[in-house]
Amino acid sequence: MTEATGTLQLENERVIVTLWTFPPGAQTGFHVHAHDYVVVPLTTGTLRLEDAHGTREAALVTGVSYNRLAGVSHNVINVNPYEFQFVEVELK
Repeated sequence: MTEATGTLQLENERVIVTLWTFPPGAQTGFHVHAHDYVVVPLTTGTLRLEDAHGTREAALVTGVSYNRLAGVSHNVINVNPYEFQFVEVELK
């Protein structure tokens, strides 16, 4: 399994900002989000999300952000034949 790489860009008393880079086929592994967060896609493409409810495909568009609440538990997989990146901003 190829793992996605998280590069910490900023952390302070209010936020954690991480650049996530996914080579083709890379995945995060199952994890639980401890904070509310916002994702800002830097690439347009499709990510596969696996969670307790099953598997679904999420179409993301460069610059079109979305947010989720703390407690989300999932695995994220790049199903594109190219590298995929997004910035994740966690709110403390």
